[in-house]
Amino acid sequence: MLFNSITFLIFLPIVVIVYYLLNPRYRWLLLLGASYYFYMSWEPEYALLMLSSTVVDYIAGIRMSRNISKNRKRKYIFLSLTYNLGVLFFFKYFNFIDHSLYDVFKFFDHSYNTSNLNVLLPVGISFYTFQSLSYSLEIYNGKQKAERHFGIFALYISFFPQLVAGPIERFSHLGGQLKQYFDFRWDNISNGLRLILFGLFVKMVIADNISSYVDEVYQNFNQFNSGSILQGLFLYSFQIYADFYGYSIIAIGSARLLGIDLMNNFASPYLAKSIPEFWNRWHISLSTWFKDYLFIPLGGSRVKISRFYLNILVIFTVSGLWHGANWTFLIWGFLHAVFYILYNYLVKRFNIKFNEDNWSVINVSRAIVNFLLVTFAWIFFRSSTFTEAISLIKSIYFNINLIDSFSIPIHVFILLFIFIVSDILFSKNRIDVWLQNKSYFVRWSIYFVIVFLILTQSGVNNNPFIYFQF
Repeated sequence: MLFNSITFLIFLPIVVIVYYLLNPRYRWLLLLGASYYFYMSWEPEYALLMLSSTVVDYIAGIRMSRNISKNRKRKYIFLSLTYNLGVLFFFKYFNFIDHSLYDVFKFFDHSYNTSNLNVLLPVGISFYTFQSLSYSLEIYNGKQKAERHFGIFALYISFFPQLVAGPIERFSHLGGQLKQYFDFRWDNISNGLRLILFGLFVKMVIADNISSYVDEVYQNFNQFNSGSILQGLFLYSFQIYADFYGYSIIAIGSARLLGIDLMNNFASPYLAKSIPEFWNRWHISLSTWFKDYLFIPLGGSRVKISRFYLNILVIFTVSGLWHGANWTFLIWGFLHAVFYILYNYLVKRFNIKFNEDNWSVINVSRAIVNFLLVTFAWIFFRSSTFTEAISLIKSIYFNINLIDSFSIPIHVFILLFIFIVSDILFSKNRIDVWLQNKSYFVRWSIYFVIVFLILTQSGVNNNPFIYFQF
């Protein structure tokens, strides 16, 4: 069930109406049933995987919350890690490693028979396993008490607005809200609808509108000159941002209708002036997950500089692998690690101090350079194979004189300009907060423009969200 589908636009109001009509003590049951129905609309049998992770981590959490030794706690955290990562490995990475071993054996002239498991990747498995693991790790570290109510914990894992593509929530933030009794409040409804409307605009008008041009460039880059290829790379940077940002805003808006706050997952990342700042603004819930549960346990930044750089390399490479079982994702993560380390080294080596609070010529230049680095790395993220990515990069340098047969309508750039301006406007206050202080005329004028653009300028194809594949 896609957020940008008629089915969801019917499903969501029904859930919200029944939610407020129902006795508050039974609302968790409604949301749990609705969440599993939402997930089972893709592949019903894979709901059992999510349920099994829920059961394992519920039991592990209960056991670890008792006054037991650290050694006994390790047994249960090992159970949680092994089961969740084992399921994730089997469905997402088994074939990748299997085929990689085949390539290694072939290189050394040895035979290796691949298993070729034909399994469908469960939607959102990377997101809900990491959310479930965060709960177990917090209990193991003594930062979270175990939830005794199995239904509430199951709802925390499966909460439908953020189930398949985040944000990855901590139980300390979401769990308590799922147990609260929220009265009907018009500001929750109005703000939720504003977010959903803007999210649909970002997804359907921006991301879906430019997806066909991006696909054309990546599938036929040999036919275009370097200028056209660079346009395609530029468009993909905004396609993936608008696609994922649009999902996140709709998710936050859908939860807000129920009185529940989800964390912000984006903070105008292309305004970042460095790679470290970019990762403080992009996919924030995943960045903080890796920081808290991998980077800090590895020693974080309170180690020798060589170890710090190694930690950065590990974090970004693993982050790349989290996104997909392909060498291209590993290289994408590795590139971000290199950019991060290089920036950190230069700042420390030359004792450079920036004034981050203004948009001077230097800071504007830094933001442009940073955007170009991120856009370059996206080549590997978007390409199907490493060879394809390298061939595309070569085409930028060697296809200078080819006749350009690639043209992008001017209205696409106008729509993109509108999105960029809105992203700058909402960089400090999200659209729902920004609109609260505006007059009735301004608010409804903006609503009218957004609805008009959705109805008249939406992409032809109803594309699934990009991050659903992760």
